[in-house]
Amino acid sequence: MTTDTKTAELSAASLGGGESRPPKRRGLRSVHAWLLITPVLIALAVVIGYPVLRALWMSFTKDAGLDPTTGMFTAGGSAGFSNYTHWLLQQCPAPGGALDACPPGTLGSQFWGAVGVTLFFTVVTVALEATIGLGMAVVMGKTFKGRALLRAAVLIPWAIPTAVTAKLWAFMFAYDGVVNRVFGTHILWTSDAWPARFAVIIADVWKTTPFMALLILAGLQMIPEDVYEAARVDGASAWQRFVHITLPLVKPALLVAILFRTMDALRMYDLPAILTLDNGATRTVSILVVDQIRQGANSAAALSTITFVMIFLVAFVLVKFLGANAVRTQEAQREAR
Repeated sequence: MTTDTKTAELSAASLGGGESRPPKRRGLRSVHAWLLITPVLIALAVVIGYPVLRALWMSFTKDAGLDPTTGMFTAGGSAGFSNYTHWLLQQCPAPGGALDACPPGTLGSQFWGAVGVTLFFTVVTVALEATIGLGMAVVMGKTFKGRALLRAAVLIPWAIPTAVTAKLWAFMFAYDGVVNRVFGTHILWTSDAWPARFAVIIADVWKTTPFMALLILAGLQMIPEDVYEAARVDGASAWQRFVHITLPLVKPALLVAILFRTMDALRMYDLPAILTLDNGATRTVSILVVDQIRQGANSAAALSTITFVMIFLVAFVLVKFLGANAVRTQEAQREAR
């Protein structure tokens, strides 16, 4: 009995010791993991963290220049929230020192117009690119001769640098360019307001649709072929298979593609800046930031901060919406099985 008791105690002790070892090992693994990622975190802090904090500090600092009240040169100083009210409320300093509405034509009076142009480009281009990209992905997902060549050729517009794309379409949309010659029109595509906007949309859709198609195609290839075979056996038409099988199962990939493209479209700069040059009808928020840097870096930092917050809010809403839709789609797939 005594021997059995001691054996039981030793066994319990050994079991207790066995239970205490895994947390120590997990702690060592955690320390090793932190040691491995510390250089990356330091690099991110230097490359991303410092510029963000610096821009935030600059946004609360006055731009160096002539004081409208005294007429003397000032080297900055605390600006409070005046740089933000300059953009959000479109207020500019008056000669008497008070704030007044920014005169028409100044950059301060163009903020909300630039926001509207940015949102217009984002909504229209993303909708067109998602629709056309889905059709291209469905075609490229079929089995036929030359499929590999078609997939490679489709990616060429996306691989071309944006500046080159803008110059290419600028030649085509010139007054004596290919577009006016083909249609027999005399439209100033890069000068007039709405033609310039349509020119930017056409060029952007041509360039970025292959990117959307590539992401959607990756989702299409994850759909089991057995599902389509079962639908064919049941007598489902091609349209019914597309509506009831392809669309629901490719929805997560489609929503992710829309999210990525929306974030990119909200930062649109180089395409409208090069294609339409200094056309106010196509001035996005990013173009407005670059124009403001030439007049004052601190107020431009405030505008950059506002842009960052705007994009973050849009991304947050989209992620919440897309996440909820992805969960519902997965639950529907489980129920279908």
